[in-house]
Amino acid sequence: MGTPTPDELREQVERTRDELGQTIEALAGKADVKAQAKEKTAQVADRIHEKAAHTAQLVHDATPDPVLDAAGRVASTARANRKPLLVAGAALLVVLLVIRGRGHGRGCR
Repeated sequence: MGTPTPDELREQVERTRDELGQTIEALAGKADVKAQAKEKTAQVADRIHEKAAHTAQLVHDATPDPVLDAAGRVASTARANRKPLLVAGAALLVVLLVIRGRGHGRGCR
């Protein structure tokens, strides 16, 4: 246990440098709030996706086959006829806005 040799001192210095480098990396990781927020956001998004998929599966399992078949047919028809559906939806929106506007006009007089 006497005086360390130059080689032993070099090894000790190298080991200390490695430990210091690892400590600095760990501290830098903890100080990087932006990276931590991104990681947390990704974790939450994954959990939400998993729960949504699970819920969708539960709904699918609980829905009777005739209803699923009908919904599939409606969805296929809607995909095949997007333009007429968009026009009808826009027309319905205009009608609702006109009716709403007239209703508010009466209450203000």
